[in-house]
Amino acid sequence: MYLVTLKQRDRRGDGDLGDEMLRSLSGISALAPFQRSGPSLLIGVPERAEDAVDATLRALRSHHWLVGLGVGSLYEPVPREAQYLQGTALGYAHTAVERSEHTGERIPLSVIGPDAAVAAEAEAVLRLLGQIVSTRSAAEWAVLDLLTPGVRGQQKHVAAELGISAQAVSKAVVRSAWVEEWAARPAAARLLRWIESPDAPSAL
Repeated sequence: MYLVTLKQRDRRGDGDLGDEMLRSLSGISALAPFQRSGPSLLIGVPERAEDAVDATLRALRSHHWLVGLGVGSLYEPVPREAQYLQGTALGYAHTAVERSEHTGERIPLSVIGPDAAVAAEAEAVLRLLGQIVSTRSAAEWAVLDLLTPGVRGQQKHVAAELGISAQAVSKAVVRSAWVEEWAARPAAARLLRWIESPDAPSAL
């Protein structure tokens, strides 16, 4: 299972951003929905590896959160309230978010699980994706937030809605590496699944 812990980087300086982030994460399919677990801490249990990737990138987009992703077991049935969560994934996630505080200028993300080597590879891919999403401009996000991955013929509609040219939309998509991000997300999710899988290929 996948447990994501988010810690606000500077609550005193930025104010409480917890409710804003919870709204951003509310659409993610989860066994335990994202919720507060302390003044600066949010926690949630995404249902699938793909959902964990999505939650991670939404948090990294904002620049205000440290991200810890723990992959392991949780006592079942998984409770909806964070205070009742128990299992190795919880411990891994808490350790991961504390470790992410010491990444310096790098993307503040850490992944921990029973297979340390695969967890490190998943962390590396997620950091690359995090670098992509965290460096986009507000103008680029205005375009990307109106796009749906895998659907063709959207750019003219987005251009009309924003009152800009289709060429400007196309340039924003290319400049932001949006296609590359969505092409790489499945690789990150697969690595997360392999962290705890006994069938993970030895070539990894």
